[in-house]
Amino acid sequence: EVLLVESGGGLVQAGGSLRLSCAASGFTFDDWNIGWFRQVPGKEREGVAIFSLSDGMTHYKASVKGRFTVSRDYAKTTVYLQIDSLNPDDTAVYYCAADKHGRLRTTWMPDLYDYWGQGTEVTVSS
Repeated sequence: EVLLVESGGGLVQAGGSLRLSCAASGFTFDDWNIGWFRQVPGKEREGVAIFSLSDGMTHYKASVKGRFTVSRDYAKTTVYLQIDSLNPDDTAVYYCAADKHGRLRTTWMPDLYDYWGQGTEVTVSS
């Protein structure tokens, strides 16, 4: 069974930092892209960062570049999203997702991801 489990969300003041975790199991971690998405009620889910196997690079949404950093621990099959200089616009539920076609593409389209975690909520107070 494929499982993605996020953790690390919480309430933080503007300017603070959080590190979100996405623990993966049930699939070959090295063969799938892992994307980080976020969603605010009433808005579409948006991608913020993708580690892509197709080019070996991490791609970031322009508005988060420089503040968000993705890293992977292959031994723990866990992907992390470090978020620095948090601001209220970062308030959302954050999800990680796995794309089994990661060696062929980098996609920001949520519908093309095969598995999703349950999400972890991040709230930034001003």
